[in-house]
Amino acid sequence: MPLPPAAAPRSRPTAGQWVSAARPRTLPAALTPVLVGTGAAAALGAVAWVPAALALVVALALQVGVNYANDYSDGVRGTDADRVGPFRLVGSGAAHPRAVRDAAFACFAVAALAGLAVVALTEHWWLLLVGAASVAAAWYYTGGKRPYGYAGLGEVFVFIFFGLVAVLGTTYVQVDRVGGEAVAGAFCVGFLACAILVANNLRDVPTDAVAGKRTLAVRLGEHRSRLLFAALVAGGFVAALATVPWHPWSLLVLAAVPLAVRPLRTVLGGASGRDLIPVLRDTGLLELAAGALLALGLAL
Repeated sequence: MPLPPAAAPRSRPTAGQWVSAARPRTLPAALTPVLVGTGAAAALGAVAWVPAALALVVALALQVGVNYANDYSDGVRGTDADRVGPFRLVGSGAAHPRAVRDAAFACFAVAALAGLAVVALTEHWWLLLVGAASVAAAWYYTGGKRPYGYAGLGEVFVFIFFGLVAVLGTTYVQVDRVGGEAVAGAFCVGFLACAILVANNLRDVPTDAVAGKRTLAVRLGEHRSRLLFAALVAGGFVAALATVPWHPWSLLVLAAVPLAVRPLRTVLGGASGRDLIPVLRDTGLLELAAGALLALGLAL
């Protein structure tokens, strides 16, 4: 991918800028599926802490890696030229695109090594294919010649990889099987992770539309995207409550409902642009709280 002349950095980025570009507020989307998958493993009779810890490394490394990859790909395409969202290294000119790309690849390498350790430990070698697909999905979200994030498929892949794959994979590497608890938990996590992306893309609808980035929010329009956000939040709780007949303590997830009030009020109230930035933080905290409570409920 050719680098535009404007991509040349003005100075070396600071450590704080690298951290900001890693987008810490999105990390609950990586932590939560491991919590829920481990809670489901406990419900199935056992927790294996080493595979769980390695699964967490994989998830966190992939999340940071995809954030740097998006920073790089959107930056060199010029999508971030008029950005209203969180700080970007390439779009701001703070870092050379190649440095950001290499940071993304380094994160993917960490994820691959941790994943390889999980495979070696569990001897489920077919999981190498799942790992390769996860890395490819992280890169091609906004990378490559035809990024699927530009075609409105971002939420589909987030649901698959940060919902189904992450939760079910975490459970499987610990107990060699998955159950209904893990499936319900995967839907819960997947819906809430998608809600984060919908809020992010809703904020960027005006600039994405101009840049030719046809996200789902651009395709649906702002009104329907706001309704979709609410439906995904509600769907997360409905999926979690599906486990209650077998695990009554899963009702603990309802304690996270108050955390949904502020992001829902903001999104449904018509906020736009920078006013939607806090929604990413609030929805991330909602996902983390709901996932942690569900995991606890499944484990009890």
